Amino acid sequence: MLAVHFDRSGGPEVLYLKEVAKPSPAEGEVLLKVAASALNRADVLQRQGQYPPPPGASSILGLEASGYVAELGPGCQGHWKIGDSAMVLLPGGGQAQYVTVPEDLLMPVPEGLTMLQAAAIPEAWLTAFQLLHLCGHVQAGDSVLIHAGSSGVGTAAIQLARKAGAIPLVTAGSQHKLQMAEKLGAAAGFNYKEEDFAEATLKFTKGAGVNLILDCIGGSYWEKNINCLAFDGCWVLYGLMGGANISGPLFSKLLFKRGSLITSLLRSRDKKYKQMLVEAFKEQILPHFSKEGPERLLPVVDRVYPVTEIQAAHEYMESNRNVGKIVLELPQ
Repeated sequence: MLAVHFDRSGGPEVLYLKEVAKPSPAEGEVLLKVAASALNRADVLQRQGQYPPPPGASSILGLEASGYVAELGPGCQGHWKIGDSAMVLLPGGGQAQYVTVPEDLLMPVPEGLTMLQAAAIPEAWLTAFQLLHLCGHVQAGDSVLIHAGSSGVGTAAIQLARKAGAIPLVTAGSQHKLQMAEKLGAAAGFNYKEEDFAEATLKFTKGAGVNLILDCIGGSYWEKNINCLAFDGCWVLYGLMGGANISGPLFSKLLFKRGSLITSLLRSRDKKYKQMLVEAFKEQILPHFSKEGPERLLPVVDRVYPVTEIQAAHEYMESNRNVGKIVLELPQ
């Protein structure tokens, strides 16, 4: 089978397609013929040598995929049959023509969605669901500040926050991105390149601050985050795009606010946790991708690249111009 490959760490130019052995499903696993996969920041970091796959995971890039069940491994419980369409969260391996998956992690493709749209759901939407509900315990009426509001996770978090009855606010780096976020349901958006988002957030909340912050930036935002965090608020850190180091009185400022700082990753979680997360998501969220009307949830796809253009796809992600997901289409 063809798979995205690289022999050394580096820029997008190190990526190419390589013929590799097709995997075989182990006990309780399904072999998925991949129709589409989507890019994530983790793919860029792994290519750069900064984010190795968890022990036992495929070294092939790709944390999510959509496709068709091609083979059932021994011990499968009969939930799936050959030819079923499915989408899945992965620790790696999605950017190849086939990938093996524990059957309990497969999710049905919502009615009315294409395979390209389905590939944009698992990693981004499960991450956003986890951050809001399992980490941040979002409640109706809460104000939620979502950094990188036009990213895959950001566009999912806006819609999920609205669904929970919360008030989503976002930061982004262009007017176009802010307009797209507001179309998805953001109550307000702040251009971090042109204004102090902490001051703008405090102004919007009439000085109260936000109850919850979803932060993939980290170091460079720490002080502004605490400045606009409400008393007893929760700051959930899930990425370090703005650096890992800080300088200043983080703990005293956080203590003064009685704030909680929670960190979370999804890729390295164990199978049991992911099964729990997938089950909760299937029950509470998945049906809303197929419902007509204003309550309908929608994965946001910015661009689709054939997997043969994997270098261009990475270059585009690194340009930070995308609104929503960058999807890769695999040859059938």
